Amino acid sequence: MGSASRVALQSATQQLSGATGVNLATGEQLLAASRAIESSAQLRSALADPAVESARKSGLLTAIFGSLDGAASQVLTGAVSSRWSSPDELVDGIEQLGIRAIAQAAGADAGIEGELFAFGRAVSSDNELELAVGSKLGSPEAKAALVDTLLAGKAQPATAAIVRHLVQSPRGRRIGQLLRGAADIVADTAGARIATVTSAAPLTAAQLTALEKTLGARYGQALRINLITDPTIVGGLRVQIGDDVIDGTVAARLADLRIRLAG
Repeated sequence: MGSASRVALQSATQQLSGATGVNLATGEQLLAASRAIESSAQLRSALADPAVESARKSGLLTAIFGSLDGAASQVLTGAVSSRWSSPDELVDGIEQLGIRAIAQAAGADAGIEGELFAFGRAVSSDNELELAVGSKLGSPEAKAALVDTLLAGKAQPATAAIVRHLVQSPRGRRIGQLLRGAADIVADTAGARIATVTSAAPLTAAQLTALEKTLGARYGQALRINLITDPTIVGGLRVQIGDDVIDGTVAARLADLRIRLAG
């Protein structure tokens, strides 16, 4: 994001965190608003134009989104009153606010990021499913209905609401990228980061807890672990947190040894 958009998003995020009455519907309404604004180039430009007075923008929002609850209306009005680097980044910002609202309403320990990760793994392992939820050819409504069918009884309403939005509004992004980004936002809302850990065998609950504490102490922040089991690494662990990668796998050490011997 451009510098103006980062400032605007930070201000809107602070406003959201201090808002009262934030619930699942608040987040869903913000996500629906982002889709509606994205679908209209004229509306998108008007709401992001710094030359348009805030009162005029507020009037547009009231006319188009009159049924928003108090928290959603407050956050959306505040967002469009700020200066954004581009209309597209305004849409991105409102989307992030919608996801944050859902995470905020669900609570810090809801586990939404883990369910997003699990759905992403399921999609990436099935080409037909990935095509069904990520193709440009399917209608947004059909993809949303498919998500509801896939997640029924397997994920929280908060998780389903986020995934429904993502498949309806990909905006040129791949579904895996969308799910990872949403999981990062959910974790950040709870003051945490995501660590993707690859292990040759499943880790016990005690091992996961110990790993969370160790990594959390190293990074000075709470961590949420997404575990991938991959027997090909032979042993050890590979940990990725953002752009940081800690590769302590046997496979990596063997590969490094082969390179050294070849040199």
